[in-house]
Amino acid sequence: MTNVNYLLLTLKLFTVLGCSLVAGVFFAFSTFVMNALARLQPREGIVAMQSINITAINPWFMVALFGTALACLFLAIASLSKLHQPGAVYLLLGSLFYLVGTILVTIAFNVPLNDALAIAKPDSTEGANLWARYLANWTFWNHVRTIAAFSAAALLAIALCKQTASTNF
Repeated sequence: MTNVNYLLLTLKLFTVLGCSLVAGVFFAFSTFVMNALARLQPREGIVAMQSINITAINPWFMVALFGTALACLFLAIASLSKLHQPGAVYLLLGSLFYLVGTILVTIAFNVPLNDALAIAKPDSTEGANLWARYLANWTFWNHVRTIAAFSAAALLAIALCKQTASTNF
């Protein structure tokens, strides 16, 4: 196996693992974190989620989220010129699922909701009303990005399996 093929194989493996890791984080929020926060009084839920949103912006999570996106972008571009090769279509689709369904949804929907919650006053009626809407909307979009990240991981894993039989990509 050439060094270029080894590097591409390593990048694909990193990308599968990155998509899986991000999907797992989002899955946890969809299946129990948001449900637990919804059981709290609005004030406590708002304060807890505001704290989560601040601590989520850290190097480890940002590398997992956006490093995986960068790898997906590179793999999507690389796959366009090799669509006839084994696994290339899965590579392109998996990358697009992550970039659109995970990153674009995060930027377009979850982050604006987080920004609105960041300035909410936890003890106010407006804050409680915002919290009720936030829980429903944020969780819906989190489900979308969870499914997208898991789908991306599955498609990229299929691409990786198909490609391992061939050293051309």
